[in-house]
Amino acid sequence: MPYERELAAALEAADRARRALLHLYADFQKIPDAPASISTAADRESQEIILGYLHDHFPNDALCAEEETATQDQAARTGPRLWIVDPIDGTRGFARKNGEFCVMVAFVEQGRIILGVVIEPARDRLTYAVRGGGCWRKDGVDVNPIPCWASAVAELSKATLTQSRSRHVEKPSGQVQALCPERVIETYSAGIKLALVARGEADIYLNTYDAFHDWDICAGHILVEEAGGTVTGLWGETLQYGLPGAWQRHGLLASNGLLHADALDRLKP
Repeated sequence: MPYERELAAALEAADRARRALLHLYADFQKIPDAPASISTAADRESQEIILGYLHDHFPNDALCAEEETATQDQAARTGPRLWIVDPIDGTRGFARKNGEFCVMVAFVEQGRIILGVVIEPARDRLTYAVRGGGCWRKDGVDVNPIPCWASAVAELSKATLTQSRSRHVEKPSGQVQALCPERVIETYSAGIKLALVARGEADIYLNTYDAFHDWDICAGHILVEEAGGTVTGLWGETLQYGLPGAWQRHGLLASNGLLHADALDRLKP
């Protein structure tokens, strides 16, 4: 299989971070009012574990990650072969100890996502994909990975939408009202939301942030596409990775594919 070595490294690096985070999570003092901007020592330790492992195995590859750590500081931030890492996606979920966090590792070559790994330590869920190789999940005591697919829901009125936790659950945003889904699932982690769509556990993910970063979505992006879904900006743009600053500025819509055109139409300004 092409990129077998890269996939093995991504899975091992993410699992090493998972094991370390479980120990840190067990001893972490809960912060009930943790803000969105929170960063913890656990974020930095997880990142050093991942980047150190990847750098040892691919010393010439560029590294793009959320935290400022020693290995990140020594590496190029962009390049033809690029690893994009979020050491804890959903740090508020980690800090509030509600389990809503994950580790995300992606590999991009010449601007194209090749593979992505999303692992949820507190829930013992792994979802990963390689370009052209499908999307796979492994949960709890599962011995072998199982292929997973986006859902077959074809009407927004019957869809389950996942989004970031809102301050006022009882007051849906204008965008959610426009989509009018049957059900809404909220979680802190973008990686978890994208994995939900890839697994067919949600039908659509709406991200309306004006600005976020490659590491917030890259690993989850390929999960959805390899599961048969579609990922674009909110105006239908193709997302680009590895640009200077690692910025994403067009929001994000991920769906099972069947709902995408209708959702984009309803979300038009």
